[in-house]
Amino acid sequence: MSNQLKADCAQCFGLCCAALPYAKSADFAADKAGGIPCPNLQADYRCGIHKDLRAKGYKGCTVYECFGAGQKVSQITYKGNDWRKNPGSAQEMFEVFPIMQQLHEMLCYLNEALERQETGPIHTDLRAALESTENLTKLDPESILKLNVPVHRAVVNDLLLQTSERVRAKVPPRHHNHQKAKPKMSKRSDYIGANLRGADLSGANLRGALLIAADLRNADMRQADLIGADFRDADLSGADLTGSIFLTQAQINSAKGDIHTKLPPSLTVPSHWMT
Repeated sequence: MSNQLKADCAQCFGLCCAALPYAKSADFAADKAGGIPCPNLQADYRCGIHKDLRAKGYKGCTVYECFGAGQKVSQITYKGNDWRKNPGSAQEMFEVFPIMQQLHEMLCYLNEALERQETGPIHTDLRAALESTENLTKLDPESILKLNVPVHRAVVNDLLLQTSERVRAKVPPRHHNHQKAKPKMSKRSDYIGANLRGADLSGANLRGALLIAADLRNADMRQADLIGADFRDADLSGADLTGSIFLTQAQINSAKGDIHTKLPPSLTVPSHWMT
């Protein structure tokens, strides 16, 4: 993934710490309304408890990923004019940021799709969608706020679905033993707390699957579609996710794992896995 699609906090005006709301929970130690700066946000836009976020109850902050939207809004959209020195732009900047985050997330997925050999036949359409999305990120704030993001996302998602089908079609047909391992559930995508240890999930469609606190130790998830899958507190120790598609750093950050977990080369092992 391009560095432009990864958070660069040094070039951002602490937008995720000010624009976004959070509720007191296992992920956050207190409530915060959107548009209100976090009390831990310092004057230089750095976090005052960055090294101790998890210990102080702010695990959610260590999971979040803006896909580079923070620095794009700060340095490109607003040309380096921060919201503290220009308070009149603060509310608008805070509203532009989550829209930019969605566009950058789409850019991340489209770039990944273009890197797959299996998508050769649809590369022209993927490049067109990538260029169109990139152009949207360069609009002025007023235009960004008027964007119909769901309509654009639908176009992108169709191409991502085609990508998923082409990649997963390469996996030889077999009986996935996760069908036997999972408990009875009312929804196909609900694997909350499921025992999937050692399950063969290679080539599986796990788009949007709820895998919260699931036991995925030593599971095979090669070439699986993992877009939007919720891995919060899932145990990926020893799991193989190489070749999986649309897996993000944020998803990995929310999970548990160890030195034996195999990740795609574009992702890094979270520091809390080593403790």
